[in-house]
Amino acid sequence: MRVSEIARKALVTPDTVRHYTRLGLITAERNPDNNYQFYDKTALQRLKFIRQATELGFSLKQVENILQQSDCGDSPCPMVRDLLQQKVPETKAKIAQLQAHLAKMETALAAWESMPDGVPDGHSICCLIEDWENVSLQDNAPEGCHDGCK
Repeated sequence: MRVSEIARKALVTPDTVRHYTRLGLITAERNPDNNYQFYDKTALQRLKFIRQATELGFSLKQVENILQQSDCGDSPCPMVRDLLQQKVPETKAKIAQLQAHLAKMETALAAWESMPDGVPDGHSICCLIEDWENVSLQDNAPEGCHDGCK
């Protein structure tokens, strides 16, 4: 299979195929007639595996270690379980951070709806952002921009 064909079958982009080839995660043969890279079924299987592993949150370095262990004839399953067990609390922490960030964004948007648009005056670029710290410290949304906004 050529790059475009294996990419389509594995549901990745051709650039992803080339990148993984450069990293040595998959291998290709060169066609001596036209110098195109040619991928076999093993490369397709590995490419699909890499996509699935990265979708689960494994890094390419971790995927490389998993593939190496498998290539040596050893079961990578215990390592995969351990890695995923570590990733679950990390992912929960990221979700909590994102939820806090979303709440901050929603609070800003609600406060900004009642604020007039400021005009840049050389001292201010956008008073909504520049005054956010002042706004976020108040219980109620302000009537307008402060500190250098007109």
